[in-house]
Amino acid sequence: MESTLAVKQATDFKRGIQSGISIAIGYMPIALTFGLIAKTTGLALGETVMMSMLVFAGAAQYISLSLIAQGIGIFEVILTTFIVNIRHFLMSASLNEKAEEDTVGARIGYSFGITDETFSVAATREGTINARYMFGLNLTAYSSWVVFSGLGFLIGAGLPQTLQESMSVALYAMFVGLLVPSMKGNVKVVYLAVLAAAFNSIFTMAELMSTGWAIVLATLLSAILVEAVETLKKGREAVTDE
Repeated sequence: MESTLAVKQATDFKRGIQSGISIAIGYMPIALTFGLIAKTTGLALGETVMMSMLVFAGAAQYISLSLIAQGIGIFEVILTTFIVNIRHFLMSASLNEKAEEDTVGARIGYSFGITDETFSVAATREGTINARYMFGLNLTAYSSWVVFSGLGFLIGAGLPQTLQESMSVALYAMFVGLLVPSMKGNVKVVYLAVLAAAFNSIFTMAELMSTGWAIVLATLLSAILVEAVETLKKGREAVTDE
């Protein structure tokens, strides 16, 4: 019995690693670019790697570098990072509904590694998720981000300017690639993506709020609207069936 359980745990961990390979590959150019910008901003190699190890959030790290370059205080940097990453509360709550029963420690451990990309992979995976799968998934993505952040610091400055500029779209292209398969099988995901993009574009172009709040409010509004429509639709169907 114990042998069977050990085999299952090892298999789940291996599947997590396999699921994270595409994310790890996609993180390479983004992490390299981050290392390059960190060097030009004035961070040391240790500071660059430590930021990737402790923060592990691409958008937040890029914004932090911009604020550091402008001489913004640590409190403003931390607050801005929190606002940008507040969507992780929603992602974690969503994954919690899909997660198997695990210890609190295990959930805290793998929740640290949840990013937009790992969330997308885990959320669209058939069946439930567990700590072994999530640790395998997160470890693969995390290792790539940290290692290539350091390499970017060391060798990024020598890359051609054209290649440096092209790297900025790689993360978005990868996320689109992860989102498209789920959109094919779930119309609700399409509505969420379109509405969120529309709201975020309006808030950003009209300069109504900061980028972080625009993302948060766009996500909340799109989710509320889609769920409201879904609830009304189910209510009407229930009345019709009666």
